[in-house]
Amino acid sequence: MTDQTYCDRLVQDTPFLTGQGCLSEQQVDRIVLQLNRYYPQVLTNKEAEKFRNPKASLRVRLCDLLSHLQRSGERHCQEFYRALYIHAQPLHNHLPSRHTLQNSDCTELDWGSESRGLSDRGPVSFLAGLGLATGLALLLYCCPPDPKVLPGTRRILGFSPVIIDRHVSRYLLAFLADDLGGL
Repeated sequence: MTDQTYCDRLVQDTPFLTGQGCLSEQQVDRIVLQLNRYYPQVLTNKEAEKFRNPKASLRVRLCDLLSHLQRSGERHCQEFYRALYIHAQPLHNHLPSRHTLQNSDCTELDWGSESRGLSDRGPVSFLAGLGLATGLALLLYCCPPDPKVLPGTRRILGFSPVIIDRHVSRYLLAFLADDLGGL
């Protein structure tokens, strides 16, 4: 399991983000505005103007922004990733740090694979389990229990409504009412 902070991720993603054609000027402007205008305010107005200056090249502005965020701390880097997700989600999904997180054993940060792991059994196994439960229920219902074989079974089933939901317990108690009279 890796404990990679947002600052570490930003260091790892900086070469990818500053590469040619990754982020457009509009996306960078939206990210800077998000970091400046929305709570929590990460950038001051002066810093936002500096990073939105059209006279400087996009790559220089982006490099300056990323280095400023790395110096500012973990919370600022986290807000950058939030803004990047909002304004450039396809790019956010292809970040190198996200690929290393998905390939690691870190289940706390990658919740999507856990849900896929539970649903890969398919409908056939569900129907098989349902058929087994139905068969056992019919077997218990249709075949009267032999008191000589399992004498304690009625007592256990008599206390099971305490554990089972009240709707089920009504039917179970009605089914056992005539059998419990002989105990």
